[in-house]
Amino acid sequence: MEMSGFTEAQLDVRDAVSKICANYPDEYWAEHDNTGEYPHELHRDLAKDGWIGIALPEELGGAGLGISEATMMLHTIAESGAGIAGAQSIHANVYATQPVARFATPEQRQRMLPDLISGKTRTCFGVTEPNTGLETLKLRTVAKKDGDSYLISGQKIWISSAQVATKMVLLARTTALEDVQKPSEGLSLFFVDLDKSAPGLELKKIKKMGGRAIDANEVFFDNFRVPADSLIGKEGQGFKIVLHGMNAERCLLAGEALGLGYVALKRATAYAKERIVFGRPIGMNQGIQHPLASAYMHLEAAKLATYHAARLYDNSKKDESITQHAVGVACNSAKYLAAEAAFTACERAVLTHGGMGYAQEYHVERYMREVFVPRIAPISREMIMNYIAEKALDLPRSY
Repeated sequence: MEMSGFTEAQLDVRDAVSKICANYPDEYWAEHDNTGEYPHELHRDLAKDGWIGIALPEELGGAGLGISEATMMLHTIAESGAGIAGAQSIHANVYATQPVARFATPEQRQRMLPDLISGKTRTCFGVTEPNTGLETLKLRTVAKKDGDSYLISGQKIWISSAQVATKMVLLARTTALEDVQKPSEGLSLFFVDLDKSAPGLELKKIKKMGGRAIDANEVFFDNFRVPADSLIGKEGQGFKIVLHGMNAERCLLAGEALGLGYVALKRATAYAKERIVFGRPIGMNQGIQHPLASAYMHLEAAKLATYHAARLYDNSKKDESITQHAVGVACNSAKYLAAEAAFTACERAVLTHGGMGYAQEYHVERYMREVFVPRIAPISREMIMNYIAEKALDLPRSY
């Protein structure tokens, strides 16, 4: 991948993280994909060198860098061959903590974030519910005030890393949907202890197609008690707060998709140069060359969109002329374009390998399974196109 045009900080991140990832060969990821075991060792090494807190404040132990550098980090992890699974081992710890760092009180930040940055604790992100899906504003999980506590009841689904996480950034309804004037009101954000032994909490692991080294779960709450000081920001303002993490996640997932696409393309081109059929390497044939060349150009274009979006996100924090509308359009566009480019690259990598592309030994089948994640999550391709049609093209809302 062409790396000119990036800042010195981004290139330093890429160099340092690449050195860590070099200790985790393809065989490591293939084995963890087969067993479903979480990559604890990678998380440990990244935490040891301070990378968990890449985009968190220096006074808390973080690196104080931006989403631009965090995107480069996750891009680099995925491109090392770790794929989506490797990047997702720290994914939530980077983006889900952005609202906490921005809206928590100084006391809360000091209590909640240093242990996460050091790797002592891990967090997951609890938003999606089985009966609401993309309709975030219709969430039904409730948090009812009870003295100096809240009682949480409801269900979340597709919660990555909940089996290994000890914390959760949780969006729950503190005012019933029927009692608010706008659906965006009445939701509150919490940073809670995910104590698996506490009453009122149950986890159920979801078997899935790809990224199997990172667990996905249904999480059930039944009067699960959390301290009142778990509330981040003001009660009822949770949706506005959580949006700051959602735009960041679009950039991070775009970076992960890019990494997966580039490593798939690298495998395909290496195989195309080595594989001899009818006395010549298959890479001499335009039927192989052209699909791979097209995939490369689409990845490069998506790369520009991704790092433009990340830069816009970072600059918006200090430049009031950059609107959240502009940030949202850029971040959603980047996620869409990177996911589509990566999907094409992974598909063509499998096809370039022919029958061997279907074999685990060549790893591209693993990439193909994992590349569906950025196409589906955290928001579908179709919902992004709805958003762009409405926000960028000023077309009437379709949903």
